Amino acid sequence: MTGKAEKQPAVHILASKRDGALYVGVTSDLRWRVLRHKQGLIEGYTKQHDIKLLVYYEMHVTMPGAIEREARLKKWHRA
Repeated sequence: MTGKAEKQPAVHILASKRDGALYVGVTSDLRWRVLRHKQGLIEGYTKQHDIKLLVYYEMHVTMPGAIEREARLKKWHRA
């Protein structure tokens, strides 16, 4: 092992603040992705809405499984 953390598929939900804007995403490196969001280095919706707070995550065995779960979460309605 090289000392670098092993990558593992994960689904995550980020928020701008309590009851604020949400973002659901999937990544193979959760720590790296959340750090980049916090630093404002990922362009698009999350940067426009200042979405930086990790509020939920799930680790998955396979990327297809994580992508399937992400799709189901994106169909979920907050109300």
